[in-house]
Amino acid sequence: MTAPGDDGAAAPTAGRTDRRALGLTVLGLLLGAGALWGAGAAEWFVLEVPTATRGTVELGATGAQLQPAVTAVAALLVAAVAALVALSGIARRVLGVLVGLAGAAAVVLTLRLVAVPPSAVELASARSGLTAPNAPAGSGAVSATPWPWLAVAGGVVALAAAVLLVVREPRLPRLGARYAAPGTQAATTPADPDRAAWERLDAGGDPTVGPREGEN
Repeated sequence: MTAPGDDGAAAPTAGRTDRRALGLTVLGLLLGAGALWGAGAAEWFVLEVPTATRGTVELGATGAQLQPAVTAVAALLVAAVAALVALSGIARRVLGVLVGLAGAAAVVLTLRLVAVPPSAVELASARSGLTAPNAPAGSGAVSATPWPWLAVAGGVVALAAAVLLVVREPRLPRLGARYAAPGTQAATTPADPDRAAWERLDAGGDPTVGPREGEN
């Protein structure tokens, strides 16, 4: 036999679990977006170029210049946070799938760029104002920075948040769910006690006594 109050104790626990999963999902999306955006603003590859007046200078290209999809995925993750609160059910699961695909794409594109670094001409071409025919000559070898790995980490975090969203979606709280029970109760009980008393008097009952069970 279930002891009295067991159901009431289980309900808050489930609610805390739902809110925790939602919080972890939102946190993962924001962390992924921040990592991707920060990595996109940093230089991924650099090379040394000799000049006639300043000697050897270092030129670099940012992640956004070499792989614009990184910052695009970051913007998508931020938008997904707002959509996560507004959507529910199948729509929210579809959102999770899209976020997962975007995070995976950011990881794959970044790893491919790390595996096959750009040439000196390609690196110079990625910088604003430079085209391949005007790329500096006599430059050294292209060297990588650690920043692409931040983009990989951001994509992995976003992918993990997307998996959590898809798996736990049925248990995540929905927008306005906390107001559903009070609204239902208000619809079944009279809002005006004086009017309720007159209705009991018209029905032949005692207006000084509360409504009997089943009267509403």
